[in-house]
Amino acid sequence: MPLSMNREVFITCAVTGAGDTVSKSSHVPVTPKQIAESAIEAAKAGAAVVHCHVRDPETGAPARRLDLYREVTDRIRSADIDVVLNLTAGMGGDLVFGNVESPFPVNEKGTDMAGATERVAHVAECLPEICTLDCGTMNFSLGDYVMTNTPSMLREMARQMTALGVRPEIEAFDTGHLWFAKQLAEEGLIEDPVLIQLCMGIPWGAPDDLNTFMAMVNNVPSNWTFSAFSIGRNAMAYPAAAVLAGGNVRVGLEDNLYVGKGQLATNAQLVEKAVSVVESMGAKIIGPEEVRRKLKLTKR
Repeated sequence: MPLSMNREVFITCAVTGAGDTVSKSSHVPVTPKQIAESAIEAAKAGAAVVHCHVRDPETGAPARRLDLYREVTDRIRSADIDVVLNLTAGMGGDLVFGNVESPFPVNEKGTDMAGATERVAHVAECLPEICTLDCGTMNFSLGDYVMTNTPSMLREMARQMTALGVRPEIEAFDTGHLWFAKQLAEEGLIEDPVLIQLCMGIPWGAPDDLNTFMAMVNNVPSNWTFSAFSIGRNAMAYPAAAVLAGGNVRVGLEDNLYVGKGQLATNAQLVEKAVSVVESMGAKIIGPEEVRRKLKLTKR
């Protein structure tokens, strides 16, 4: 894909993830009410898409409960502002080995492995416009944790998402994930227009230096739509990088807790800053209806 600045940009806000961020910032939403309210505030700040995980309301730990997803979905859909709903389908592929000398039995506390149908049960229940598909297996962060997404698992999850009329957002953490996404498209398991999220800087996927980022961009077919983000200290530099490379923008407390050095952010503040960056570059921020037309989404 040639370098060509995107002049019509949509912003995705990743409202709350599955990481251990709750103890680091009081702004990270935990309960369904908090998650929905934060998503709505992000939409009012300029996000066209909100990407949501759910957490245990008591502990803040990542969760997959249908009732939590249903409450978040209903609250967002009943809000006084329109936004495209994007739910994660990344949960249920967490494998934590025992230790370096005895990998089995696995660590039951951290391991959460589920079948394809169970992993997309909340998608079938809530029918968001978009849901994520983490398109590969990788060592993730530290210790003995592996994010597991086998080819057969991904094929079945993609088949079920497409059958539900929900647009998969392919989350690519390295170039091999893009390679497999092309295979899913070739097999007809994901349909045009294909949507890609380039996930940069997550140990141990693709680092977020610009050479690696452009290698990722250059592996995205020219007729696909992509967004990009980085985590941590480079998160607020990536809106500019993504737009300049022809893509769209993702920010949010799933990826980064700060709006400036030492300044804890809200989701709305991160979106506002991204809007400022994008508009300062001479690009236009587009809203949810334009995103639906671009990606052929079904609003529910």
